[in-house]
Amino acid sequence: MIYINQFFFGVSNQIRKFYLNSNIYNKKISKIYSKDFTYKPSRHLLSSLIKYQKKKFRIEDFAFDNVWNNKSINDKEFKILNNFYWFFSLDLKSSKEITQTVIINWINNNHKYNYKSWNFDLTAKRIIAWLSCHELTYEESNQDYKDNFNNIIQKQTNHLVNEINRSDLIEDKLVGCASIILVGLCYENEKNYLSFGSTILKRISKLTLDSHGFPKSRNIKQLTFYLKYFILIREWFKEAQVTIPEHIDETIYYLGQGYAFFSKNPESDLLFNGNNISDNKEFDNYLKRLGYKFKNEDKELGGYIILQNRRISLTMDVGSTPNLNYTKDYQSGALSFEVISSGKKLISNCGYYKKKNSKLSDLSKSSATQNTLVIDDNSSCKFININKSLMVKRGLKIIKKNFVFEKNYWKITASHDGYLKKYNSIHEREIEFYTDNMTFVGIDRIIKKKINHNYKFDIRFHVEPSVKLMKTQDNKTILIELDGEGWRFTCDNYKINIDNGLYFGIKNSYTKNQNIFISGISNNQIENIKWEIKKI
Repeated sequence: MIYINQFFFGVSNQIRKFYLNSNIYNKKISKIYSKDFTYKPSRHLLSSLIKYQKKKFRIEDFAFDNVWNNKSINDKEFKILNNFYWFFSLDLKSSKEITQTVIINWINNNHKYNYKSWNFDLTAKRIIAWLSCHELTYEESNQDYKDNFNNIIQKQTNHLVNEINRSDLIEDKLVGCASIILVGLCYENEKNYLSFGSTILKRISKLTLDSHGFPKSRNIKQLTFYLKYFILIREWFKEAQVTIPEHIDETIYYLGQGYAFFSKNPESDLLFNGNNISDNKEFDNYLKRLGYKFKNEDKELGGYIILQNRRISLTMDVGSTPNLNYTKDYQSGALSFEVISSGKKLISNCGYYKKKNSKLSDLSKSSATQNTLVIDDNSSCKFININKSLMVKRGLKIIKKNFVFEKNYWKITASHDGYLKKYNSIHEREIEFYTDNMTFVGIDRIIKKKINHNYKFDIRFHVEPSVKLMKTQDNKTILIELDGEGWRFTCDNYKINIDNGLYFGIKNSYTKNQNIFISGISNNQIENIKWEIKKI
């Protein structure tokens, strides 16, 4: 049945490719509604999203027709070239005439759909770039150019409208939706784009956010991405003096609550479920400049608990695995935790390597790269390859969770059933923090529901590459040197050691790091593994 389904899927794709390249489809998307480009969006509204190119482009280099037929450039260069976000790096003193010649040359080479340059994400970004850089792309042009410009903008938008429900990536849908809404605002006589885009945007929120407005993927990076685009869309409505839909304000409120929850420690990003280190200072300034203020004093949100005071922060993943459709970037790190001391990571998960078809990507999704327990070298979730992405085939559920937060005493307790089916065991973790003597006391329990064969376990405590570990001569203590701070790790009755690993905190890169690990054999009905981290 799998091969039969793959066969029919392949045939269907071939038929669709033929249709998209046909004159019938070209005629369908060539219907133009309005030729009046009225609302001119401010380019500064995209400053939270645009990564200005380090390489400065000379607009004169792109004024030649053969640039768009260059087959020697790689995929990354092709995307950069065709999404036109490099327009934001051009000085406004650049030649309008040459800039508009670049666009005319692109149109001449790409006036009909082709799968590469009309890729959904590229098309959406190209429309946003052309409209937002109107000082260069549109102003002081003749009527023939304006007609060509308006026609190709709406033709590409018609393509997005036609394809948005077929787009696989939610992030691409959101960018496409933003593009469609922007066209609806810019060409105010056409309400269909605006109505359609707003409806799709509302559907995206309902589909991908939970009842608290937090991404169902439990992905912190995705939350920030959503917030940036929803605010951008809201600002376009506001600047165009068009009534802002209530659902946009509501979604921004909840996303803002989530952003504030994870921004309590601005010096350190929390490396859970697909997150990497990111500098959000510019985005924070962007929010401040536009008058957005988000505050959240909650201790729990989205399956995470954060307890903190001025010196120490303790965060634990206490959430169940998302539905399969939202696990593309999920990491099997249930009950993993991170500790921040005076703005520096004492205990850190390893981060996430996103590049597809990479063993490093697969490795970064495993429990071993998280600060949690691993039984018999198996992760707490089972993954399956779907469309070249590892998705969770069998996830886990959090059985119980609670926390105590008092001035001198903190405690988080949680358990999950990720090892129940294969090993008849529950993993329960309890972490206490005594603020007076700066001591973390943890107990990892393996609770066997049935008599089981003995099996080995490991518990890992990863640190950032700059943190140094040293084992004492008695083999009972590991010293942690954290940028001028000293901490001591101990564990009674079980073997502790130092191991080398890989750190993926910086996006799509890796470097060597170290981790402390406890290893042993589970012989008891309830195995209590107690450990301690104390400041010295």
